[in-house]
Amino acid sequence: MANRTIESDEDLAWALQEFERVSKSDEVDEDRRLILGTLIDAYEQQKYVMDPPDPVETLKFEMETRSLSVSDLVPFIGQPNRVYEVLSGKRSLSIQMIRRLHRGLGIPLKVLIAEPKRA
Repeated sequence: MANRTIESDEDLAWALQEFERVSKSDEVDEDRRLILGTLIDAYEQQKYVMDPPDPVETLKFEMETRSLSVSDLVPFIGQPNRVYEVLSGKRSLSIQMIRRLHRGLGIPLKVLIAEPKRA
């Protein structure tokens, strides 16, 4: 079956169904699966553009999921009062803080440098 471009949600539904069919087939067609996956990914990235998450909200999420306290962030941000200022939105992340958070916690740079979404 020939590949076709994905230009609508109907085309996307077809491609997803075809991808699933090819993936479950006894005869694995890696080239076709790769092509379909690439087409699906390209369409979804174009159609469903997402802004990066808020850096402070991401930091709070990481603290919660990793059970980190304010004192755990001191090596990355600085003294506890500075950590509280960052978490409350009173202070922006500096370049040094961003680098340390990226290296130490593995938070993507794209997320850390994003513009905060303040009300």
